[in-house]
Amino acid sequence: MPKPLVSFIVTTYNLPVTLLDECLNSILSLSLSEEEREIILIDDGSDKSPIDFLSKRDDLIYIRQSNQGLSVARNNGLQWAKGEYIQFVDGDDYLVTAPYEHCLDFVRYDQPDMVLFHMTTNNDSDTAFSAPKPVGGCEYLAGNNMRAAAWGYIFRKEVLGDLKFTPGIYHEDEEFTPQLLLRSARVFDTNAQAYYYRQRTGSITHNIDKEVIDKRLDDILRVIDHLKSIAIQSSSQSKAALERRVAQLTMDYLYHIIVLTHSRQQLDAAIEVLKQKRLYPLPDRQYTHKYTLFRKLIDSHWGRQILMSGLKVKR
Repeated sequence: MPKPLVSFIVTTYNLPVTLLDECLNSILSLSLSEEEREIILIDDGSDKSPIDFLSKRDDLIYIRQSNQGLSVARNNGLQWAKGEYIQFVDGDDYLVTAPYEHCLDFVRYDQPDMVLFHMTTNNDSDTAFSAPKPVGGCEYLAGNNMRAAAWGYIFRKEVLGDLKFTPGIYHEDEEFTPQLLLRSARVFDTNAQAYYYRQRTGSITHNIDKEVIDKRLDDILRVIDHLKSIAIQSSSQSKAALERRVAQLTMDYLYHIIVLTHSRQQLDAAIEVLKQKRLYPLPDRQYTHKYTLFRKLIDSHWGRQILMSGLKVKR
């Protein structure tokens, strides 16, 4: 049997069948033939299996695992996937046909390692698609603000090597995507709004439970530590690229402490920890205007007070 062109790894956990149907139908509606596509549905231990209630279930591989989280579900999907390329899709989201077809054209004709695209929340896709030239993943990471979400790109499976998602942590995409970029020689950054992202109140990003917030903050610091350790051992070009990502993640870490806890005491304590890890002060680099402004404010007592007063608390 010839290998599929794209394996779609769809993850679900206690999702309404209507949403899952919409997700799967968006894949089936693409111009890929049955031989060119492979759909792998990973059920992360839902209370009730959705398989018997799906409108179309003959054209997919269904795998049910005990509840172990998104990272394990995606890793299991990767083990099963036979496609030349991989696309992750969360089961409550879906692919937007015309923009995603534009991304598939690069896969069919340009031998990419990664094709990056954007998400949308209004399904009002722009048909004036870009025609980017390929760049190396390291070059891209060094010169751009990376979009970390693992559903935000198609990638060649062989680029993975031994790379996997770390089980049991939040922000696993922040750890996974920059490493994947560094392994990619041909990256196409499109303007296609090809992924419909459904904002749900029950998601982790909307959870205000203190234990969840503390774990989110602890996990992002763990990811920062890991990427910094990789940077130290990398070549000069990869090191510069990862240092940019580490600096931006550190900024995001401090930002989230402010908006999730609104605690000056917790912010000051986090800064002391970052100092010990040599992650603070933030590097004096002109990455973006937002980064430059935040770096200057967070570096002084009064600047921190302005941030505490000006940033809205997420509730």
